Amino acid sequence: MASRDDYLVGWVCALPIEVAAARATLDRIHDNLPPDPNLDDNNNYILGSLQGHNVVLAYPNFGVYGKTSVAGVATQLHARFKSVRFNLVVGIAGGVPDTKEDIRLGDIVVSKSIAGWPGVVQYDVNGERAEDQFIRGRALDQPT
Repeated sequence: MASRDDYLVGWVCALPIEVAAARATLDRIHDNLPPDPNLDDNNNYILGSLQGHNVVLAYPNFGVYGKTSVAGVATQLHARFKSVRFNLVVGIAGGVPDTKEDIRLGDIVVSKSIAGWPGVVQYDVNGERAEDQFIRGRALDQPT
């Protein structure tokens, strides 16, 4: 039986349809590990492997959505699975504002750090329309 230390890839999903798609990509599903009584953890987990890599899929209780819930899921995932070194956030609710690239639904977008800026930056729309001004939000720390 695998231990928490055997999982190096963490995969966070927010929506039930994302969880179903992520689960379907796993080559093998592992038995769940017992909860850690020392942690306050509200996440749901699916453990498995993909191409020989152990993956822990983490998601909130269904009905809990939004950036805050996903951030909480990622935080709890890392508290419970300290060995995770690679993080995936895969979902259907992303956007690429004001780009000259031809990006379409179904494309995969991978970020990278350039000119001192991190590869992931949170943007919030100030208003109800996409044409409204973007307000720059928080940025994730540079990778170590």
